[in-house]
Amino acid sequence: MAHFSSPKFSTRFAQLPSSFFTFVSPQPLDNSQWVMWNSELAKNVGLPSNAPLDVLKQQLSGDKTHPDFAPLAMKYAGHQFGVYNPDLGDGRGLLLCELTAQDGRVFDLHLKGAGLTPYSRMGDGRAVLRSTIREYLCSEAMAGLGIATTRALGMLTSDTPVYREKQESGALLLRMTESHIRFGHFEHFFYTNQLNDLKLLADKVIEWYWPELALSDKPYAAMFEQVVAATASMIAQWQAVGFCHGVMNTDNMSILGQTFDYGPFAFLDDYDPSYICNHSDYQGRYAFNRQPSIALWNLSALGHALSPLIDIADIETILAQFESRLQHDYSAQMRAKLGLHTKCEEDGEFFVSFFDFIERTHVDYPRFMRELSNLDSGDEAPLIDLFIDRAGAKKWLQSYLERADKEVDQTGMPITAKQRCAQMRKVNPKYVLRNYLAQQAIEKAELGDFSEVATLATLLASPFEEHLEHHSYANLPPEWGKSMEISCSS
Repeated sequence: MAHFSSPKFSTRFAQLPSSFFTFVSPQPLDNSQWVMWNSELAKNVGLPSNAPLDVLKQQLSGDKTHPDFAPLAMKYAGHQFGVYNPDLGDGRGLLLCELTAQDGRVFDLHLKGAGLTPYSRMGDGRAVLRSTIREYLCSEAMAGLGIATTRALGMLTSDTPVYREKQESGALLLRMTESHIRFGHFEHFFYTNQLNDLKLLADKVIEWYWPELALSDKPYAAMFEQVVAATASMIAQWQAVGFCHGVMNTDNMSILGQTFDYGPFAFLDDYDPSYICNHSDYQGRYAFNRQPSIALWNLSALGHALSPLIDIADIETILAQFESRLQHDYSAQMRAKLGLHTKCEEDGEFFVSFFDFIERTHVDYPRFMRELSNLDSGDEAPLIDLFIDRAGAKKWLQSYLERADKEVDQTGMPITAKQRCAQMRKVNPKYVLRNYLAQQAIEKAELGDFSEVATLATLLASPFEEHLEHHSYANLPPEWGKSMEISCSS
């Protein structure tokens, strides 16, 4: 059988001891069919950019075995909603191989929904079309926003029935990322007292992702510092754009600070800092405004797992850097979104009043930020019309414009509204993946119409562009579509 032309494949994770994983062959779905193929991403890693040939589908979907693949299910553990669970691992996903892209970066090629593994617990090892569409669209939306994330190479549906609350279509997601190693990998080896494997994993993380750290006086502490910095940067990005993850368990935290495992996620509609997007999060552990503190909690759990390799004092010192790193990155991003780069004495008071204003009015966050970026049109009405209290909105807008008038460039020359807004439109998206848009695409897809999925994928890949022919996708959500709660069921 012919094999598709490919980049350089490797199976470096499969060379680790058997305690790290179990080899598992994918269990094919019945009559699987491509729903989406990410041509741009495929081209970047040396795969065909056109619609995949049958042989490509067979080898990437598990129908046939590519000779250079070594499918395996990773073993890890993790804290789920704050409670340690030792019985975790890839329950429905398989690492097929690693591939080297044209730019030299190495990516994991991962098949999600590939069937039962030793870590499936009570699950069936399958993914359904509904959740696969959500993950495909959101991972690509985050990439379009410039937020660190896993990527989606392709998505397939099938005739295989899968049972959740109802019968649904089994689906597959081809996921790519530079690493599937999670905080929970280290926790597994720490809590099972497999300290040689803990050290080996840390050594491999340094070798594969930060080889320059091997020359450090304290390489494991330096590695942990990289994880803390990357996580702080990711969380700052989430908070600035209004992204709610929904399930920030330590087994869903990437050591590279990439957004990982899209389940009950949401982007804020009305600005509500306490918004909970996960229907299963009864206590609000993963509410939007708690994401920074939960990230630190998760990093502390990772630090504890690394304590056989790193002095406690060094762990505490590194963890203490998290908040300042997060605040630095978040402040820079919010300044860019508001077009207020020049630091002024009154900025502290201004930003406090800004967040108080948008929280008190519950304004639609993405639409408000985008309309703020369009004030160079000379028309304030689209912004003011977002508010019930129009007088209060006009008063706040006047204070914002007075502050914006103090912006100067590097030479000290005033920055015009046109210049300011042009830069703001590069960081305030016109299009975000609102849950109601995803739901509408899912409902059509379940009837065999994938056109809405394709349209959203196109818009979300370049969310800062106008896309005037699809302007309605930037409309405010209907009441039924606001603040939708999504369950973990997938």
